[in-house]
Amino acid sequence: MSALTTTTETRALLQSVADLVTANLPTILAGRRDITWKPDGSPVTTADVFVEQLVRDHLSARLPDLSFVGEESFEVGQSLAGRNLALLDPIDGTENFCSGLREWGVSLGLWRDGLHLGSLLMLPELGDQLMSGDRIVHERSRINGFSSSYNEEIGARIAEVRESRIFGCAVYNLYNVARGAFSRFSNPKGAYAWDLLPGLMLALEQGCDILVDGNRFDGQFLEPHRRYRVDVQHRYDLHPG
Repeated sequence: MSALTTTTETRALLQSVADLVTANLPTILAGRRDITWKPDGSPVTTADVFVEQLVRDHLSARLPDLSFVGEESFEVGQSLAGRNLALLDPIDGTENFCSGLREWGVSLGLWRDGLHLGSLLMLPELGDQLMSGDRIVHERSRINGFSSSYNEEIGARIAEVRESRIFGCAVYNLYNVARGAFSRFSNPKGAYAWDLLPGLMLALEQGCDILVDGNRFDGQFLEPHRRYRVDVQHRYDLHPG
């Protein structure tokens, strides 16, 4: 594949990644108990590294001049100058994953020359996914989802709302706010672009109002070297305002 020139081609490539992850799910699950610890105290499994390399090889064989940004291999200062760019969180919610929970996901976004081509969210053990161009029936909810990166603002917000949920997986949270199963999702402490950006692009596509660091988000690229605070509200909220 020399370049992605149509939405159909982009969706076909995203689906091929989803199919690849699904086909390798037994191998992925076999690695969930093989855990090491990052300097910040968070877990990483052999499955995180396996999925990242699997998807990287798959995309590199199909997209020329690819800059690849993956959570497990990104280094501050690495070049993002390639015409094509892929942003991947191979396993988001690793704490859930290595604890035997099914609420973990894969997050992938594709850009060319700075323009967003398409994004994919997958919840492999739950059998759910959402990608750019999907037409879905939106749910109507009053549930507020919150990041598990707790701070005092989250505690105050939980005290204010009638229904709240914390699941420990940005992919799960963004998937649900994009489809309206959450009326709102907030992470006031902040997360990295690979955690957030593909899901934010899909939430924008599905009619959500989004703030990033307190400013309106209109689809701009988020640099991968820093954290971003996000607040996503679905317009089909049963209790607007």
